[in-house]
Amino acid sequence: MRLTVYTDYALRMLMYLALKDDGLATIEEIAQSYGISKNHLMKVAHQLGVAGYVDTVRGRNGGLRLAKPAKAIGLGEVVRHTEPDMAIVMCFEPINADCAVLPYCVLRKALARARDAFVDVLDNYTLSDLVKPRAPLQTMLSIEAVKPPRTSAKTRAQGQAGNRGGLKR
Repeated sequence: MRLTVYTDYALRMLMYLALKDDGLATIEEIAQSYGISKNHLMKVAHQLGVAGYVDTVRGRNGGLRLAKPAKAIGLGEVVRHTEPDMAIVMCFEPINADCAVLPYCVLRKALARARDAFVDVLDNYTLSDLVKPRAPLQTMLSIEAVKPPRTSAKTRAQGQAGNRGGLKR
């Protein structure tokens, strides 16, 4: 079974956005990182927005970001949404081509079970799982990791002094 280029690009875009610590990325940036078509990504971005996976921010400093946490985006769900059909043989829906042996066909049943098992395995993964090797992926895609703001010794001392009474904040 082969996923479409559209699904591949959708998954890549979602992974990129999940790795983008500051949240916003442009289609141009994503296309350059992966070496893929900007025009194809524009269509993918629009559809992922309609599906509720991606938010678009308009304007000079705009871009794309995940619409929900990476842990809340299931891989199987995305594949079901982006694949036009999962008809791996002609007798599956939506094609429903005539077949002389359909009433007794074991092949159709076997292939249906295999297709369902494929998507069931994907259901065990989230977008968060796909980006676990975070630092190496960010490096490979030329995404700069956002470093947490540094606090001065004075600020750290003030925070510790305010918590000396044993009370948790």
